[in-house]
Amino acid sequence: MSAVREDRAGNPDPLLVACALRIEQTALRSAGRGDYALLRTGMGPRAAERSVARALERPGMERAAVLATGFCAGLVPGMHPGDLVVADQTRDPHGAVTCTGTALLAEALARAIPGRTVHTGALTGSDHVVRGQERAQLRATGAIAVDMESAATLWAATRGDRCPSEGGRPVAAVRVIVDAPEHELVRIGTVRGGISAFRVLRAVLPAFYDWHRSLLLPRR
Repeated sequence: MSAVREDRAGNPDPLLVACALRIEQTALRSAGRGDYALLRTGMGPRAAERSVARALERPGMERAAVLATGFCAGLVPGMHPGDLVVADQTRDPHGAVTCTGTALLAEALARAIPGRTVHTGALTGSDHVVRGQERAQLRATGAIAVDMESAATLWAATRGDRCPSEGGRPVAAVRVIVDAPEHELVRIGTVRGGISAFRVLRAVLPAFYDWHRSLLLPRR
């Protein structure tokens, strides 16, 4: 039989939602309060890795589920600002991290934001903003989108023995496309694509809650 993971006192494991930028934090906060912890890591993989590692060292966070979110650049022609990317794995120089409950999360997003396209695939990490030909080079590796923090966030969440429970720590990454092959942006929030992505990010939290509640892991 499966059940939502709980600690010994019967309390459900917490949810840590990590984003990098103040505008991403603003979008998520404007969605209203909920039963989750919101962490702004700062921009770049090193900042994300440090911030997430520190957050998970706090009391009560040993078994927390971790979800990386924010904006990203799409790599596949035909993507549009405001489309959603649900990672089935994240990749960076540390290696690949397999995400938890990808199909459940994609379905929850489709319900929460009807009419928005949800892409599922590999999300690759970068230490800089990707432009031009580099976008095609990353797509050739099999990735469908790129951002600077998701891979580092999930690597920090899963490295070592931070989650002693069976099955390991649940991790996921959901990104909103703000920049795509036919829709390159110069600055987030100054053009229509940025505004569209902001509105979508503001609407994702109900899907995150559904994913968190649906983490049915075998209890031994």
